[in-house]
Amino acid sequence: MSKIRLLLAAALMLSGSATILRAAAPAGEQPADTNLTILLDAIRANRKAMVAVNLQLTDAEAAEFWPVYDRYQKEMDAVGDRLLALIEDYTASFSDMSNDKAMKIVEDYLAIQADQVKVRRSYVDEFAKSLPGRKVARFYQIENKMDAVIRYELASKIPVIDEGSGTPAE
Repeated sequence: MSKIRLLLAAALMLSGSATILRAAAPAGEQPADTNLTILLDAIRANRKAMVAVNLQLTDAEAAEFWPVYDRYQKEMDAVGDRLLALIEDYTASFSDMSNDKAMKIVEDYLAIQADQVKVRRSYVDEFAKSLPGRKVARFYQIENKMDAVIRYELASKIPVIDEGSGTPAE
């Protein structure tokens, strides 16, 4: 039953996100970065509900877990905002990007990924104070599944650098 609940919630999140994107972008009038912002805002708005539905906390666990989760999510959102800014920078210049700019974007992206891991790792012990180990593991599994959906959506929207265009090697 819990797998079905997670799949249903993910499907609802995806269909809701796709609907929001279609409604927000009639006939290609919206730039890609606006669509991306709308998508990420929709996912962020539903994220806590997805965790609540799939984590099945007792009242005592919930009282201790949600304040920690809110702090955790605030830090993760800050890292996510950096990623969004990087993606917007990339999409604005990917067609004529210099080699130096491309390398800076790669370094910034890897730093953002490292910061996501740091935040996740820094909260493990705090979550373990309010939840048994299996629920902590389940929480991180739920987070990973939601992040996979986001990564999939991002991958479908972010253009790949055309090797033949742009500034010659410096």
